[in-house]
Amino acid sequence: MVPEPSLLLLIPAYNEELRIEPVLRDYARYFQEAFRGNFQLVVVLNGCRDDTRGVVKKVAADYTSISALEFADPIGKGGALIEGLKLAPLADLIGYVDADGATPPKAFHDLVKRIGEADCVIGSRWLPGAVLHVEQTNRRQFASRVFHSIVELFFQMRIRDTQCGAKVMRRQAVERVHSALRIADMAFDINLLYAIKRAGFKTLEVPTEWTDKIGSKVVLGRTSLVMLLSVIRLRLVHSPIYPLLKPLRPIETWLYLKLKAPPPRPPAGKSWDTDFKQ
Repeated sequence: MVPEPSLLLLIPAYNEELRIEPVLRDYARYFQEAFRGNFQLVVVLNGCRDDTRGVVKKVAADYTSISALEFADPIGKGGALIEGLKLAPLADLIGYVDADGATPPKAFHDLVKRIGEADCVIGSRWLPGAVLHVEQTNRRQFASRVFHSIVELFFQMRIRDTQCGAKVMRRQAVERVHSALRIADMAFDINLLYAIKRAGFKTLEVPTEWTDKIGSKVVLGRTSLVMLLSVIRLRLVHSPIYPLLKPLRPIETWLYLKLKAPPPRPPAGKSWDTDFKQ
């Protein structure tokens, strides 16, 4: 019998003390019972100002599979995932879900079961067969579809739902693309999926189960603007003119800070000013 692969699940968290406990317990309990391989769940604490750390510590006392990676200052959802993905050598498969529990454990496990078909498997709310218990508001759906059209125009990935917070990847793919991951805000998924495509890995998009949760950290207008800025930047990074834009780097950083968003991460060995407030 082929042994079950080991699995590392990342959950980025920013001020989630009111929502994260049942999510952690549900995931730890489910994978303890339903997954034969080694399972680890790491919460990446992203500059939390509440007691998310205390909640994680309490649940970890009941489930040894749970641990935390803590950053004192906010580094953005994408920044938290970039840091968490550095743990890729610890497991065969690495995935992530949102801290609000929008994706239930079984739905994430369903993605893991499809990893034999691709190097990266992602959940989709927009494919036929997806189960949406509470749909997004019309305004958020419209913003999502406009954003998707822009992403498809720029990157032509043929992915219907890049932003669903449920993805799992093979370790080899993560290690290969990690150095290309720079986007620290919520457009991180675009950076990840495009890097995977450029590296020649296969991504499989499958319908998933999903619930829109109360208490979203998304501030629609500002978040949308930041994400648009990031996808434009990502497109420019992979264009011949990008080296010519180096003198504009301070303006780029200023724009992100003005929007209270984390600027793109610097390349390895370099340091940019990334102090911001969420």
